[in-house]
Amino acid sequence: MAVLLVLWIDGFLARWPAVVAAGACVLGAVVLSLIWVRDIEMLSETVRQAALENASALAAAANAPRLAPIERVTRSIERLSRTLASRAAMVGQLLAANEAIVERLPDPLLVLAGDRSVRRANAAARAAFGADMPAVLRHPDLRSAIERAYTHRGAETTELTLPVPVQREVSATVIFMDPPLADGGQAVVVLSDRSRERAVERMRADFVANASHELRTPLASLIGFISTLRGPAADDPPAQQRFLAIMAEQAERMNRLIDDLMSLSRIELTEHQAPAERVELGLLIASLVAGFEPRLAERSMKLVLDLTDGLTMVVADADQMAQVVNNLIDNAIKYGKDGGSVRVSLDLAPLDGRWPARRGVVLTVADDGRGIAREHIPRLTERFYRVDKARSRGRSTPSGTGLGLAIIKHIVNRHRGQLLIESEEGKGSRFSVWLPASAETPMASET
Repeated sequence: MAVLLVLWIDGFLARWPAVVAAGACVLGAVVLSLIWVRDIEMLSETVRQAALENASALAAAANAPRLAPIERVTRSIERLSRTLASRAAMVGQLLAANEAIVERLPDPLLVLAGDRSVRRANAAARAAFGADMPAVLRHPDLRSAIERAYTHRGAETTELTLPVPVQREVSATVIFMDPPLADGGQAVVVLSDRSRERAVERMRADFVANASHELRTPLASLIGFISTLRGPAADDPPAQQRFLAIMAEQAERMNRLIDDLMSLSRIELTEHQAPAERVELGLLIASLVAGFEPRLAERSMKLVLDLTDGLTMVVADADQMAQVVNNLIDNAIKYGKDGGSVRVSLDLAPLDGRWPARRGVVLTVADDGRGIAREHIPRLTERFYRVDKARSRGRSTPSGTGLGLAIIKHIVNRHRGQLLIESEEGKGSRFSVWLPASAETPMASET
């Protein structure tokens, strides 16, 4: 336009040709401007689709016709978008792999945010602690380790003893993450359950101490009788028979003692791990009762069953529950009176305040023997604690090992249940076991 104006002023160009040329320039500029505006808008749409990662819309926007310079920029944006999408997909795969690794770690792991709240917990943590997770994090030793890790921006370790629902010994490691994790996690807490290892250590020490103490008496008796049989009673057949019978009884006692010690040790190793299988307790009890018929007949006793049909499904270890039932019935027969009765009942747990206010069943084994003095009851579940002299006057059956009720206590603890012992001298004893029921078992108030 400036050139045309100069040519017209200098007279090199007539007036009307100059006007026509100027009009053509203006029209061309308008058309070019419209094309540029269209291409810029299309470029903006391409960038927007790239940001939304919409591949099909991005391809359509990139393939639309436009000016060469804009076309080159558009193609560059398309290539950049594909590169970023590929990298984003790779990052997503890595994050998913990290999530899967954390989720499948065998040890409980928690991810804490900057405010110390739980950002994430893996499957092992949910299975081990569940609703008790907040209580675990409030443990003074763990809370102190977390604060030290955040303050020093490093790693801290501590040892915890968690008393409920069953005592567990846990090694906790708190690791401060700098930079934070992708989900904003600022620290990782790893809780390694050391209960089994510590139980093994205690089991070894306790087994040696208990076995040496309890086996000393029967071994001394056996050694003494063997010396007698070799010496003064070498030619006395009646004495030999009497001594051999006593020796057989002492050997059987040692065998029972070792069996009970091994059984108790195995139970303690898994006490911190709740069982997961479902057991119909009524059917289990009914199947075990037949094995006691010879002993009941020997003492002219009867066993009365009072079982609730079809409503006693519990989450339990079948073998351990069989051990509980056998030990309770065995004690009831052993300490009941001749010609008396043993009552075994199984019913939904009543909501009377004695038992937890949730689904449960109560197994009760009662005898009508001499009963137990009140001062002995709190100590009955201690290892090797026996009140045979008080309970078995006039009874010819061999005394127990003092481990039966200890075994029952640890099994009940593993099943997150409760054991209640009631007794009155001269009127017999009642042993009641409350166990949490499975979901299909109704509560007492629902029946």
